[in-house]
Amino acid sequence: MVSVLVAVVGVLGTALGASLTAIIAARTENRRQAALERQQAQQVLTQRNTQALEVRVEHLRWRRERRQSAYLDFLDAVDAADRANQLYFRDRAAAPEPVPLEQARVAEVRQLFKDAEQRGNRVLLEGPSSVAEAARKLIEVQADLVREVREFGQSHAAAAEDAHERARAAEATGLSYMAAHHEFIDVARAALDEVIDGN
Repeated sequence: MVSVLVAVVGVLGTALGASLTAIIAARTENRRQAALERQQAQQVLTQRNTQALEVRVEHLRWRRERRQSAYLDFLDAVDAADRANQLYFRDRAAAPEPVPLEQARVAEVRQLFKDAEQRGNRVLLEGPSSVAEAARKLIEVQADLVREVREFGQSHAAAAEDAHERARAAEATGLSYMAAHHEFIDVARAALDEVIDGN
């Protein structure tokens, strides 16, 4: 009977040992599996973050290229209008006597200015707001300059007494135009140099 009891205790001990070993092995396997799943989830998250960053960088590159194109087109148009306006002013100022108003040249300057104004709209859309504001200011000053030169041309053609005064006003507005032009370039360059912006 003792041997049966010893055999039963031995069988129970073996069964209990096997059960504990199985429980411990199962827990270890569960922990290992959970750690593996966390690691895989982290890898997936890292991969998604990397892809999102790559997409963001590509978008910023695309956005910068669009802005640069808009800024250059705007500057080309503004400069073309300014050259035509300056040439008209210089021709008028150099004329020794009143010369009839050249409507074709006035219309050409006006059309070039309208083209610059239209290209400025793209700058306003592309932004950022600091560049849009500088572009708006440049267009406003150029509008004043075109008007001043046109009024000088009319005064010169009519041999009016205020022709010299109008010429000085146009020259002063020309200095304001140059300052606004430089300001636009500085602000646009700073915007293009930004690595990451919230826009």
